[in-house]
Amino acid sequence: MVTIIKYILAFTLASLTLMSCDTSKSLQSYIVDKQEDDRFMKIDLATSLLTEMESLPEDQKMILKTVKKMNVVAYPKKEGTDAEYNTEKDRLSVIFDQEQYKQLGSFNVNGQNVSLMYLGDENAIDEVIVYGRDDDKGLVVFRLLGDEMNPSELIKLSNVIEKGDLDLSKLAGMEDIFKE
Repeated sequence: MVTIIKYILAFTLASLTLMSCDTSKSLQSYIVDKQEDDRFMKIDLATSLLTEMESLPEDQKMILKTVKKMNVVAYPKKEGTDAEYNTEKDRLSVIFDQEQYKQLGSFNVNGQNVSLMYLGDENAIDEVIVYGRDDDKGLVVFRLLGDEMNPSELIKLSNVIEKGDLDLSKLAGMEDIFKE
């Protein structure tokens, strides 16, 4: 009888352990998986490099200080087949369809689909994701990691970038991702 109880207890513990494992795929694990894949372009940038720019006003430096790191992973379609591109697009769709990824918006420009998402509280964002895909050129994921980033401050930062007031030369090479 003691042996049966031991087996039942062991089976119960094993079952609980397996059930507690999170089998959902995260963007973090996707990015880590692609680090060794030569078909992908990857950039990891500590934003502290940008905050050291002397030409940047203090208020913009403060905004950048809430952004700790940026990861970029891109799959230029010219490097792979349609099937590989569709597989990667499907993998990312599974990730972004999870409840924790909150949609900020999406738009389509000249066949390029862009989705904006975030993780965290709407007043204290921990992660901002920009996911772009073009069925002819490939896909790219920009991931900004931060600590309680303020959405209104991020909008100010995006306006600075849009006006060209922020030197993004440290990201040289990213413009080549989707060149023909």
